[in-house]
Amino acid sequence: MRRTLSALIALSLAACSGGGGGTGTVTGGGSGGGASPTPTPTPTTAGCTLRERQDWAAAQLNEWYLFPETLPASLNPALYSDLSSYVDGLTATARAQGRDRYFTYVTSIAEENAYYNSGASAGFGFRLYLNGNRLYSAETFEGTTALTAGIDRGTEIQAIGTTTANLRNVSDILASGGTAALTEALGPNTAGTSRTMRVSDTAAGTRVVTIAKTDYTLTPVSSRYGAKIIDDGGHHVGYVNLRTFINTAETPLRNAFAQFKAAGVTEVIVDVRYNGGGLVSIAELMGNLLGANRSTSDVFDYMTFRPSKSVENSTAYFAPQSQSIAPTRIAFIGTSSTASASELVAAAMVPYLGTNLALVGSNTYGKPVGQIAIDRTACDDRFRIIAFALENRDHQGAYFTGLNSVVKASCRASDDIAYPMGDAREASTRAALDFIQGKSCTAISAVTATASARTTGETGAPQANALLAPAEPSVAQRDLPGMF
Repeated sequence: MRRTLSALIALSLAACSGGGGGTGTVTGGGSGGGASPTPTPTPTTAGCTLRERQDWAAAQLNEWYLFPETLPASLNPALYSDLSSYVDGLTATARAQGRDRYFTYVTSIAEENAYYNSGASAGFGFRLYLNGNRLYSAETFEGTTALTAGIDRGTEIQAIGTTTANLRNVSDILASGGTAALTEALGPNTAGTSRTMRVSDTAAGTRVVTIAKTDYTLTPVSSRYGAKIIDDGGHHVGYVNLRTFINTAETPLRNAFAQFKAAGVTEVIVDVRYNGGGLVSIAELMGNLLGANRSTSDVFDYMTFRPSKSVENSTAYFAPQSQSIAPTRIAFIGTSSTASASELVAAAMVPYLGTNLALVGSNTYGKPVGQIAIDRTACDDRFRIIAFALENRDHQGAYFTGLNSVVKASCRASDDIAYPMGDAREASTRAALDFIQGKSCTAISAVTATASARTTGETGAPQANALLAPAEPSVAQRDLPGMF
């Protein structure tokens, strides 16, 4: 296991490979879309003026930022009206180089802790997918008002309004103001926000429903399709779909692999197509569950800080668990929404499986770096700072253009929302099953996820097929792209 980051914990840090985490944890996620519960109000005590917070943020970057050479020699804080825009100004050079695409940001301590510790979120409970000027649910979560209203994967949201009297077609909303207008039409990220929608799908046809955003607890592994054994013509393949790397993922992941182990399954599909990342500790657990034949001297990953912080460098080794399997073939289903901790697991397994591991679907986002978190508790500020790089056993890292540059085998496939994930008829699942059976496929092209953008929120313009995201995502939305 990774050694304790003593210096970081002393500073009340949380490290991530991209998402977030509680104090003293390491995470690795981070992208965006979805609502969260209302955080504890920021105290208006001394030390929380905008200028004091800006000075604090600049000092933390100067001490910890992985790319110190990119920080400006001077940047006038008075030119910025809020802390987030000032941080964006400080990290603009690294962002332009594709090394920090809004991975460094300030969020709420209370909001982040609620999400990473229990999956607490607020919203309608679906993940929205924009195809041209048409809006669909790519996934709907259990225990939410959206699922209760019959909105599930593949349901089209045709119109949105506050009542039936002012429904507006999605295409008209997009024409009037792009994706910003669409996210605004969905309402603020607060429980109780209600919207009326005209929806349509093959199961129930076209109808008008009214749903409200509520507080709910996200299940990281779906109780409906998150873990199962697929019988593919007598060939048994384990399938696990992980939505996000949060603490509550541990038990369902252990249960899934215990099921695989009991059935003698050694071929696995790991579906992280919408997983924006999260806690490195859960990524390491998943690696351990895939590592029954790994020794405790086998490297999972290297974590490397800037030279001035090299005392914090560490190495994580495999630690096989009682539920672990020894995989002979793994297919990782990914898309441009797959980032950070999700990419870390796949990259870590490449040196041990070679061409018996494939990336299926499309190229991933490209986030081979992680964040620490420094808290300013009086202001409810948690500063997520890109502070370390991640590499696998063979020191393969820097995959800022996506995992396709690291994996030795890949199979191109579409994300077919006409079928449930994990259904053998769904295009990416089918391609993963075919790879496991040794069938030929078309490799994923070298087009980078950076060029195509992970979400519409990152470029402000809709992609041909992209998860919808607001310009300023919540904590949950960073790790669950498309979540509303």
